[in-house]
Amino acid sequence: MKELIGIVTVTYNSGKVLPDFLRCLFAQTEANFLLFAVDNASTDNTVELLAGCSDTRLRTIVNPDNRGIAEGDNQGIQQALEAGCSSILLLNNDTEFETTLLEQLAHGLETYACDMVCPKMLYFDQPDRIWAAGGLFQPRLGYRTLHYGERELDRGQFDEARAVTFAPACCILVRSELFAKIGLMDPRYFVYSDDADFLYRALQVGARLYYLPGIRLLHKVSSLTGGDRSPFTIRYTTRNRAYFKIKHLGRLTAWFWNAMYRAYYLAKFLVLKSSLAELRMRQRAISEAYTMPKSN
Repeated sequence: MKELIGIVTVTYNSGKVLPDFLRCLFAQTEANFLLFAVDNASTDNTVELLAGCSDTRLRTIVNPDNRGIAEGDNQGIQQALEAGCSSILLLNNDTEFETTLLEQLAHGLETYACDMVCPKMLYFDQPDRIWAAGGLFQPRLGYRTLHYGERELDRGQFDEARAVTFAPACCILVRSELFAKIGLMDPRYFVYSDDADFLYRALQVGARLYYLPGIRLLHKVSSLTGGDRSPFTIRYTTRNRAYFKIKHLGRLTAWFWNAMYRAYYLAKFLVLKSSLAELRMRQRAISEAYTMPKSN
């Protein structure tokens, strides 16, 4: 029997991107999949679009409130595991992709005998420019994550398949066994850095992630969260980076790195690279990280 792939996507007011996402997905050459769409209390036509989809591979979970990306992913992952899926694809719905995406990702998982695979991710509005060609953790910078090639023109400089230590969970195929080893996503992140947390934990048990440049995915970056300079994005990215350090590096090391970030944000303000409002938001967000529950 052919192995079943579970696809998990979390929707929140995704009506403007959902039709193209579903079109790409249901045109896949690899048809043996189930789509678990978890909606976080959308107020637009997202739920109606999902309800109007006649494809029997769609499973919809409608939450009465917004539980965040991480918890939404967990709901979908849990259902995919219960359905017997051998691998699970975490996939943003603000993406478009080729009809061979699933087929090539599944093939890569077997070819490289690894635990996870990711494609080359490009900006949707600039498809010749890289968003992430895989990535890495930077231990000397407090395990900050970095996208290889971010904002670079795609000239073939990242066209070799290779093992990487990080990739955004915008599109990452994971063997189901890995969730049994390290658990699901940490819902305390709500949104942002939950993928860094998951991949960091995966590295601790020796899991391997491969970047596959022959697979292209177009990402409408930050299209559903108001952009990377919105108060929402500033709060959660800053808070969660600080929280990651508290959780994984110990409070003393975390204090050092978070103090460095506080100083960095202050310096940006002093040289007029950010506003006073942004500085205050970031400083509050770092303080908020220390109030988050630590047990999981």
